[in-house]
Amino acid sequence: MTRTLRFLFLLIIIFSGCNDDPAPEKEGRVIVLMYHRITEGPATNLYERSVADFEADLQYLRKNKIKVIGFDDLEAMVLSGDSPMTDCAVITFDDGDHSWYTLAMPLLKSYRMSATFFLWALMIEDDRDSFLSWNEITLMSHYMDDEGRMPFVFGSHTLYHQFLMTKKASYNDPAEFALYLDEEFGGSKRLIEAHTPGVVNVLSLPFGDGAGDPDITAGAERNGYSFIRTSERGAMEIRSANLLRIPSLPILDDTPSDLIGDYLGR
Repeated sequence: MTRTLRFLFLLIIIFSGCNDDPAPEKEGRVIVLMYHRITEGPATNLYERSVADFEADLQYLRKNKIKVIGFDDLEAMVLSGDSPMTDCAVITFDDGDHSWYTLAMPLLKSYRMSATFFLWALMIEDDRDSFLSWNEITLMSHYMDDEGRMPFVFGSHTLYHQFLMTKKASYNDPAEFALYLDEEFGGSKRLIEAHTPGVVNVLSLPFGDGAGDPDITAGAERNGYSFIRTSERGAMEIRSANLLRIPSLPILDDTPSDLIGDYLGR
């Protein structure tokens, strides 16, 4: 090989190495996790999660550096248009089971993670179905960690927990349906606000029914809600997120913890 060819070969190697730019880091996504009842022993139905599996979920989030945030943090991201540098999760619970106080809250405290709890407002203090008391809700909502944060927020799962689209079909007059929504959304909001600090501005649709319906969305906004969590499955890209139609991942009795990572595209 001539000296010229060797020189050209060396230049090719040098410049090809310089052009190997590192791949851009993946922008973080946000997943909303939906729980219902936590059980001390094995789960006995689809919508229960054993406390051991719940702790495994929290360990998965910590091990995989998935940051737990609240809906206010999500709103700040959406308003700024800036995707998080890491994947994030919002932990939520539906209905109002007493296990939130006895099993979920101690673990969340231990792992220093926040959560939003959606209340079926008229069922609170119903001993038949193991619902929380208003006193327990007040204690949970006023808990402050050592950094001065109140990590446990309460939202509405409506007053009567009805299939909203079925109710809509039963009304001939849109104005009457609007009044019904004012009772469902506004009534539950006022009841929860009477027992918790701050403003209730997060709504979870019963059975996930009515996601994206313009009348239901308008009713939620009219009654002071900034967020609607649905049962539509998926994770969120911040730049395309719709805070009035937030998807989620239901965590059921047999859901593997690493499904969270699958939804985040890991």
